[in-house]
Amino acid sequence: MHFYQNERVALFIDGANLYATVKALQFDIDYKRLLMLFRNKGHLVRALYYTALVEDQEYSSIRPLVDWLDYNGYTMVTKPTKEFTDSMGRRKIKGNMDIELAVDAMRLSETLDHIVLFSGDGDFRPLVAALQQKGKRVSVVSTLQTAPPMVADDLRRQADQFIDLADLETMICRDPTSRPMTSAPALVARATSERPPVERAYTSRRETNSRTVSIDASSGADQSAPAVGPRT
Repeated sequence: MHFYQNERVALFIDGANLYATVKALQFDIDYKRLLMLFRNKGHLVRALYYTALVEDQEYSSIRPLVDWLDYNGYTMVTKPTKEFTDSMGRRKIKGNMDIELAVDAMRLSETLDHIVLFSGDGDFRPLVAALQQKGKRVSVVSTLQTAPPMVADDLRRQADQFIDLADLETMICRDPTSRPMTSAPALVARATSERPPVERAYTSRRETNSRTVSIDASSGADQSAPAVGPRT
């Protein structure tokens, strides 16, 4: 990674896309280590995390992560998901955050020198080009180490710098043996503890009631995953 120490840097994290990437790479992110890594690279102005939330569930597995990040140096950008029925009559939930991320990146770019985009979504290529036209450096964080690659080729080529998430694993990963089993109520109570909870499945079955909630994995909604607690 190439950063200048006097650069004003901001992280824009597409939560659903990042989750899918680390799942494919088979490691969990320690979000405290991730923040410290980029704080040491330059002047970190902001770290924004984008995700959609299902509001009518008793418990959402992503809520402890959202709460922890909000109290520990990240700016959370969330919105309610929208429910729809597909052509096969299946109930699905959609919550795409691309527009919110793009608008914030353009709005904040005046106070930044370097934008770090955690996403492999090719839809962000025009955003990267627009930021570059404003004189900003843009790094894209995703991976080529999966089959197929998680990053769109045109997005990778447009970026000033491509950072493979696999190369950061030793610097930002969490030890999987250190995660205890934790109940859902305990998770909520510990959301602001020292160690962040691990983000779990964006597509899963909700076992707490009689119905199954289908999540559109491309939408960014992560509301029906099994509960996972913070590591100590």
